[in-house]
Amino acid sequence: MDRYVTGSIIKELREKKNMTQAELAEKILVSDKTVSKWETGKGYPDITMLPVLAENLGASVSELLMGTAVENTNVSANMLRSKLHVCPVCGNVIFSMGETNISCHGITLPALSAEDEESEHTLDISIIEDEYYVSSNHDMSKSHYISFLAAVSYDRSQLVKLYPEGNCEARFKMSGVKYIYYYCNRDGLFRVNVQKRR
Repeated sequence: MDRYVTGSIIKELREKKNMTQAELAEKILVSDKTVSKWETGKGYPDITMLPVLAENLGASVSELLMGTAVENTNVSANMLRSKLHVCPVCGNVIFSMGETNISCHGITLPALSAEDEESEHTLDISIIEDEYYVSSNHDMSKSHYISFLAAVSYDRSQLVKLYPEGNCEARFKMSGVKYIYYYCNRDGLFRVNVQKRR
């Protein structure tokens, strides 16, 4: 059984490099039977081998540990396609433009899927001059709160970090903003299409 590196990713990356098991084995100084065991999940590489294995497979150690190869394609630098990752331990918020492996506090952070706003999680959005004023009556206790508000347009993102027992409010420059995201520490990520609301 695979422990921390999946055999399928080793096989996938090896085949992408057009290498046989024997060729990979020769490069990393193990037998082809050893590579076969790794790929079938009957064994796994020693942790000290991961850097040399990753280098020969054209991958990063984190890709091997995650079990997925990262293939970034040109997303035309469009922030509307960006993905959000949130650490459940420290609240760290990370925007990514393409495929990536992100971890924080030893936890792999998947890209979050935003849900449409719902009755318990709604925002009041008004326009003040050239800005959106965003607020909510959502609970802001230490155990249940909105962690951040973010406004995203095709070329930029604006993020305001919120804290328990504070106000759930922020102001964002309107220029090009299409989505406003907000993250509830209990219920996850929500999104409002402000252009449809207007």
